[in-house]
Amino acid sequence: MLVVDGLGGAPRPDTGKSELETACLPNLDRLAKVSTCGLTTPVVTGVTPGSGPGHMALFGYDPLKYHIGRGVLEALGIDVPLDKGNIALRGNLCTVDSEGLLIDRRAGRISTAESQPLVKRLNEIELPEVALSVYPVQDYRFVLVLRGDGLQSDVTETDPQDIGVPPLKASALAHAALKTAEAVNAFADAARDMLRHRDTANMVLLRGISELPSLPDFSNTYKLQSACVAAYPMYRGLANLVGMQVLPTGATFDQELDTLEDGFSEHDFFFLHYKPADTAGEDGDFEAKVARLEELDAAIPRLMDIGPDVLVVAGDHSTPAVMSSHSWHPVPLMIHSELTIGEGGTEFTERQCATGSIGRITATSVMMLALAHAGKLSKFGP
Repeated sequence: MLVVDGLGGAPRPDTGKSELETACLPNLDRLAKVSTCGLTTPVVTGVTPGSGPGHMALFGYDPLKYHIGRGVLEALGIDVPLDKGNIALRGNLCTVDSEGLLIDRRAGRISTAESQPLVKRLNEIELPEVALSVYPVQDYRFVLVLRGDGLQSDVTETDPQDIGVPPLKASALAHAALKTAEAVNAFADAARDMLRHRDTANMVLLRGISELPSLPDFSNTYKLQSACVAAYPMYRGLANLVGMQVLPTGATFDQELDTLEDGFSEHDFFFLHYKPADTAGEDGDFEAKVARLEELDAAIPRLMDIGPDVLVVAGDHSTPAVMSSHSWHPVPLMIHSELTIGEGGTEFTERQCATGSIGRITATSVMMLALAHAGKLSKFGP
């Protein structure tokens, strides 16, 4: 299952074409001609999903039933140990102006090398009655873990998801979460005081406030020897949480394919993640997203040469560059196996997938379709 993060898009006003329709994708288009296609709805119609719910749905977990916070995923993705009662938060280094208004929610996507000393300083913050640890993740991102008695994750985030406004104050959504909200605000205040001398990366945003959930094991549920190949920590954390074996890999998609090739004989299900399309979409860079999709397309022959019996090309959500954010748009889906003969489609695009025989389905159905194409489902009934 190749999950292209932020796969779907929307038309650019001046051309009327989406990123997939604009990109030159000869390999994906050729594959679409001999595959079965459709569209997926990650959560429910009209709802914009985060990456966590989008991936959970593709793995067959109802994201409305099994909600996982981004903080837990980030923590597990970098092998931070979590116990029941610990609170994990995803943090962004951000930039505010002299009046405390947000200029850049991602601090210019500063490098990991630049952010690590700042995160090390944040780890020196002390709070009354709550122990904290701060861990660097990648670029501008970090993980904050709170440990102590009486902590509960039902707390609002401090990221307003906008610029020109100040970071929000965390609020408890339940009385039992008051101590956590106070700790989150105290950490944010201390971080502001610690970083205020800087022109950039001078404040923090905290989101994905969460605790460890209990989930059915993916490998046991589907009777598969499953593995994850993902460069970015959050997706490794998600795979770890559902019970996949996380294979060590490099930072590029080529290195992910190296890992897939090396481990291909040892597992019978692989989750393979491609991040760059989503990053470009969130940056509002239409041309960059087109380029990242074309780079993915160039890697498709190598992926096919590995010899999967079933290849699923899916997305966790759409990230139209014209919106600079995730969106509610349905996501293209393609499944290829020896049992697919093609449906006459000529391109792997939103419009072509909308005419495919799969139709529009909830993303939670994708695993069952994949298993059917792999011959791993028994007949139902006599």
